[in-house]
Amino acid sequence: MASFRPRFLLLITSLFVFIFSLSFAAADQKSFRPRALVLPVTKDANSGQYVTTLKQRTPLVPVKLTVDVGGRFMWVDCDTNYVSSTYRTPLCSSAQCSLANRYACGGCIGEPRPGCHNNSCTILPQNVYNLVTMIGELTEDVVSVSSTDGSNPGRAVSVPRFLFSCAPSSLSINLANGVTGMAGLGRTRVGMPSLFASAFSFRRKFALCLPSDSSSTGALFFGDSPYKFLPGGIDAASLLSFTPLILNPVSFAAVPKPGEASAEYYIGVKSIRVNGKTVPAVNSTLLKLNKEGNGGTRISTADSVFYSTYTTLQTSIYDAVLAAFVLEAKSMNIIEVPAASPFGACFSTKSLRSTRVGPAVPTIDLVMHTRKVYWRIFGANSIVDLGDDISCLGFVDGGVNARNAILINGYQLEDNLLQFDLASSSLGFTSSLRFRHTTCSNFNFTSNA
Repeated sequence: MASFRPRFLLLITSLFVFIFSLSFAAADQKSFRPRALVLPVTKDANSGQYVTTLKQRTPLVPVKLTVDVGGRFMWVDCDTNYVSSTYRTPLCSSAQCSLANRYACGGCIGEPRPGCHNNSCTILPQNVYNLVTMIGELTEDVVSVSSTDGSNPGRAVSVPRFLFSCAPSSLSINLANGVTGMAGLGRTRVGMPSLFASAFSFRRKFALCLPSDSSSTGALFFGDSPYKFLPGGIDAASLLSFTPLILNPVSFAAVPKPGEASAEYYIGVKSIRVNGKTVPAVNSTLLKLNKEGNGGTRISTADSVFYSTYTTLQTSIYDAVLAAFVLEAKSMNIIEVPAASPFGACFSTKSLRSTRVGPAVPTIDLVMHTRKVYWRIFGANSIVDLGDDISCLGFVDGGVNARNAILINGYQLEDNLLQFDLASSSLGFTSSLRFRHTTCSNFNFTSNA
């Protein structure tokens, strides 16, 4: 007992020092503290992955990362050309390792190098595109991002001791071309939203606005709104509807610790409507999380090896929604054509009228905690144009034993603004910004610094 107390006090002291250093992290910030940060987001044409770029290391170099909204932390390939004079490795007994919920203490064979040090702590970075998890070293280095007033990027600010995981090069297999890691935005204390909030003393909040094509640039915000888009500086924060975020107490990490909660984001969809009519055959039990952590509705930007872009529905829900959509489409004189895999319902593109929110098709509403709060999906986010006069309903059958009843994925998120408030555990969401004559690609990335 006598030896425990000094160690405990040492841990508390080191934790205080670490948080204190984060709070005063930004370089050259004696008179400037950002209200929010912004990073660009692009859509990779070949993989469909959403990619952001930040600057890291000393000297600073651009690092491309695939956005993983439910990822537990940022990880980077440290095996290939990682050179930095400010790279640090926290000791295994440090506050940083405790904060990261370390997996084990590590050692190293050979000369120390990025990703390999004695008495370091290891965590488990995962690539959800190849379902591979590896052992990685918990690490600190400089990260630099642009501040923002919500209208433009402003001056660059830095976090000198930003926590992330080094990972072997092989973990980057199946990531988009040029990408060397993943940007984990999950609800952990070492997720990027929490680390930026600690560094700059703003609310644990981030907002994501994904672009709908590979020639445009969306935005990822950390901190407080506004989120203004051209033309006219429309503040998308004023368009948000809100629903509670639901904590899944069961982690689906590769090697979860006892009692570890999920870092992923869940919401409480209660029912589904097509063209304003409730789909009757949806099993409401599936829409709830069960004691094993399965079921419910999860939001993802990077999840499935096979259908990484489209929302998946458990088979019985998929069949019910598909039948309701086809029935309503026929009532609108939309011509059905043979389905094209992986989609279950396709239509003649020539029979679809165009609107500012995409093809004129039946709307799909995800109804939340009250019937008055619903996420409306218009044609721009429900219909996929395959060419050759074929357009399909962009939802995929997730299987009878799907882990989640509904997995809302990237295609349905594009040009919708999502605000994740970790402090209040709420999700703010819009329907397609096209309805307001703008898109996620209309943030003005011309710097005003």
